[in-house]
Amino acid sequence: MTGTTGGPLTAEAPAETPRPGRWLALAVLALAVLLVAVDATVLGLATPFLSEDLRPSGTQLLWIGDVYSFVIAGLLVSMGSLGDRIGRKKLLLSGAVAFGAVSVLNAYATSPEMMIAARALLGVAGATLMPSTLALIRNIFHDPKERSLAIGIWGAMASAGAAVGPVVGGFLLGHFWWGSVFLINLPVMAVLVLVGIKLLPESRDPSPGPWDLLSVALSMAGVIAVVYAIKEGATHGPRWDVAAAGAVGVAALVWFVRRQLTLASPLLDMRLFHNRGFSGAVLADLLTVLGLSGMVFFLSQFLQLVQGRNPLEAGLAELPAAVGAVVAGLLAGRAARRFSVRSVVAGGLAAIGLALAVLVWLQSGTSYPLLGAVLLVVGVGAGFSFTVTADVILSSVPREQAGAASAVSETAYELGAALGIALLGSIVTGVYRDFTVPGGVPAAAAGEARESLGGAVESAAALPPAQGADLLASAQEAFVEGLRIASGVGAVVLLATAAAAWFLLRGQKLEEGYGG
Repeated sequence: MTGTTGGPLTAEAPAETPRPGRWLALAVLALAVLLVAVDATVLGLATPFLSEDLRPSGTQLLWIGDVYSFVIAGLLVSMGSLGDRIGRKKLLLSGAVAFGAVSVLNAYATSPEMMIAARALLGVAGATLMPSTLALIRNIFHDPKERSLAIGIWGAMASAGAAVGPVVGGFLLGHFWWGSVFLINLPVMAVLVLVGIKLLPESRDPSPGPWDLLSVALSMAGVIAVVYAIKEGATHGPRWDVAAAGAVGVAALVWFVRRQLTLASPLLDMRLFHNRGFSGAVLADLLTVLGLSGMVFFLSQFLQLVQGRNPLEAGLAELPAAVGAVVAGLLAGRAARRFSVRSVVAGGLAAIGLALAVLVWLQSGTSYPLLGAVLLVVGVGAGFSFTVTADVILSSVPREQAGAASAVSETAYELGAALGIALLGSIVTGVYRDFTVPGGVPAAAAGEARESLGGAVESAAALPPAQGADLLASAQEAFVEGLRIASGVGAVVLLATAAAAWFLLRGQKLEEGYGG
């Protein structure tokens, strides 16, 4: 591929000897991806149980859902750059140990505040994993076609984690307490560390320069403050503290960018964004996840608390999305070479947008075949688009900058997830809180029911059967109405992103393999 700026890739044209054991090394990296993906998906299933035990408010529940993404988004660029400097293998294995240890803290949280803090610490550990895995793939696989397949497998494992998480999590929730869903990280972490020590090659930037701590602080403060402002503004409306946080965040990010342009060894080389393919792929990832994440976060609650499925059934019901993403991810590189990068990415995004648009007609009693078909289309579209954009981003930079480029890609993903849960989640929560409480329901029960759908289920169970049924039906209908509106907004975002990707990725091509 030759981006709009030419780039360093022409220097890598001569064939290089394939690294022995590279596919076994990929299997280890896939375990790290599985670790993060499983953790992200089991939380949605555990939310009703967690709500019943810890009794978080609606705002605390949103924080539990998105603080992980906030922290990881704020730290990814710094951690990607750190991996380029100290070694990606060292950072990956250290992060895996920390991820496992903090998972135990999540499992045994005893209050909403402790759970939020534990999820934040998990974000710190998670920020070391994802950029390291992609950067190591960039350095292990020299042949472009092999690298495309490796990225497809990497993405497929993320999707497999999304499938395995709900199923295993559903089984655990049916037999143990909610904290057990976090403990499944421990055996995966143990295998990753023990095998990774032997199989993974170390790689780093040979002349990285110093790690600028002021840039680290600015990037983290800027991202977290901006996301916080958006989240709080969407949830509670304009306030002076929200405006102040937003202003501080924007100022920190502007300072960060200006500082990177003057440093001899920047934390993030801003010239990467001169490449139209790189910028277009990053923007596509951010907006895609923004449009998807709110729907995904609340879908498990819909399947369990509205349609009455148990956790294992809800996990199995979400399988079509993961199956579609796995298959599409493995075929994405070949499809992009046969057709074009922009047609595969834009087509995948348009498919997701149309699938979300169907959910505008969602009802409490919507049959599963329709839901399953929607999830399958979402999975296929995401598998095609995310795999190809990851390939474009990695191929746009020299190997020594792979950590920073991977971090930008993952930052877009995590920032999109945080913004999606904040904005679309706030739509669901805002519509839900306005539901009409049937007459005669005690004020305390009504207040608890308005906090969350899980609270409504618990309140309804404590009321006389007829009154409880009326309260629950009203709460469920309001929740579904919020989900319909959020899905419509998500559909508009995805279709607009598909149109933008069609123009921004014009002329982009994936590199051909050395043998042909």
